[in-house]
Amino acid sequence: MKPWNNKAWLFTIPTLVLVAFSAVIPLMTVVNYAFQDTFGNNVFTWVGLDWFRKILHSERFLAALIRNLAFSAIILAIEIPLGVLIALRMPKKGIGVPICLVLMSLPLLVPFNVVGTIWQVFGRNDIGLLGASLKGLGIDYNYVSDPIDAWGTVIAMDVWHWTSLVVLLCYAGLASIPDAYYQAAQIDGASAWAKFRYIQLPKLSRVLTIAVLLRFMDSFMIYTEPFVVTGGGPGNATTFLSIDLVKMAIGEFNIGPAAAMSLVYFLIILLVSWVFYTVMTRHDD
Repeated sequence: MKPWNNKAWLFTIPTLVLVAFSAVIPLMTVVNYAFQDTFGNNVFTWVGLDWFRKILHSERFLAALIRNLAFSAIILAIEIPLGVLIALRMPKKGIGVPICLVLMSLPLLVPFNVVGTIWQVFGRNDIGLLGASLKGLGIDYNYVSDPIDAWGTVIAMDVWHWTSLVVLLCYAGLASIPDAYYQAAQIDGASAWAKFRYIQLPKLSRVLTIAVLLRFMDSFMIYTEPFVVTGGGPGNATTFLSIDLVKMAIGEFNIGPAAAMSLVYFLIILLVSWVFYTVMTRHDD
């Protein structure tokens, strides 16, 4: 019997070292700060769970968390059905396929800060196409001073930027369905809704699981785009957890509370993602 050779694992050493320096070591640093207080000069004082108690009982943290959850819920409620609908309407054959795929991919290629800058200019009342058009129609639109307008702008920006990801995932799932299913449905005289309900939707379940998980994590961790457009304002209307965390760590230099908040933030993302994945995979089984 040929002995088992584990030398192939040696090829993973560079990757493990890279992950350690880019993820594990910074995470351990954050954990270290979360349980200590510092006044500079590398002098630390052990505070235990004090920072975590302060964060979890803070109205500021709870308000930012509620805003984050509301934003993610709205984004999922819009982008998932819209992405499925667009994918169903895209052509399956011909020259239209590559054209639609390229057009769908374009928003995903735009960097986050550029997306924020585009919508910051787009929504201005003086030179922005959206802002000036609404102003010309007599609609009082100002994302700088009105919280509802700020939320609408941030949501529209995210939908424009990330719906394409859902579309591409769903289109790939639809393209993998064998023609035999549609032929059998046609013989049985199934309607378009019946085909979607009993053929397309079940085959898209795993793809939609991935799409929901990706979009939840991305929307829950959103930072650059709303920060560029609104800066977290007006007031704290669009101050999500990521923006509040940066303000606390860099603007206020509260390293300990910021480290504790980042760990709580991280655990919330893991917990909600695990719940999403567990519920959806059990339903699929």
